[in-house]
Amino acid sequence: MATVYDHITANRVKTWVIMGLFSLFVFVVLTVFASAMGLTSESGIGFLGIGFIIIGIINFFSYYYSDKMVLGISGAKPIAKKDAPELYRVVENICIASGQPMPKVYLMNETAPNAFATGRDPKHAAVAVTRGLLEYLDRDELEGVIGHELSHIKNYDTRLMSIVAILVGTVALLADWFMRMQFFGGSRDRERGGSLILIVAMIMAVLAPIVGMLIQLAISRRREFLADASSALLTRNPNSLADALTKIDKNTTPLRSVSTATAHLFIANPFKERGMTSAIAKFFSTHPPVSERVALLRAM
Repeated sequence: MATVYDHITANRVKTWVIMGLFSLFVFVVLTVFASAMGLTSESGIGFLGIGFIIIGIINFFSYYYSDKMVLGISGAKPIAKKDAPELYRVVENICIASGQPMPKVYLMNETAPNAFATGRDPKHAAVAVTRGLLEYLDRDELEGVIGHELSHIKNYDTRLMSIVAILVGTVALLADWFMRMQFFGGSRDRERGGSLILIVAMIMAVLAPIVGMLIQLAISRRREFLADASSALLTRNPNSLADALTKIDKNTTPLRSVSTATAHLFIANPFKERGMTSAIAKFFSTHPPVSERVALLRAM
């Protein structure tokens, strides 16, 4: 049976594999787009070379700066121990129990209860919670949530999910760029490029962002189940996280500072897609159904 340490090692490998596969995927997309635009071989090589350099730069910045981008998008502000002493004590205690460094602690001025973690590794990590989470949950429930977020950090899920989010965004930007180029210069491109490759490129421009998003969602759902189990192991109280998830799910307050690019990072789906129980709805969700997560926690 795989241990938690096996999962951590697997996540490290997955990080590099996903970065490599996404880079290859984006490179293929660039190749098709260049061919559809009728670029000559010389200009095409130059175009693809520049594109590959851009991909490398994006990977570099997503690896080292994705946490700062996510915190900025979410409007999270760093706080000191005096600003939220109970939260700090909970984070400190669980860090001691798990043997990991103390992350930076951030607070979002939101009434909706939710939380997320980010950072490329345990030494460069941050945990962010909403003000509503501190007001809505009791201490045991807060420990369950923090245990979940610190497990994401220890299992290197934060690095994996942040990099995937940036790369998926890159694919979407490339597809949008190509469609705009077709809109403003489509007739010239159709004259230079073959009609078949143009059709393939148009299809790819539509499907590539969807494929990237589905990969992101699948990874996100698997990581949530692992973090739930790891939190139960850390706190020795799976019911506390189950109670917290139930409370968060029942709360109808919308989370304002969230986007589709960051929704998968939160402990519970911030868009609260209630009533969506079909297999297709679950397939396109950033999180597993709360009912399934709670049932697994109750059974531990």
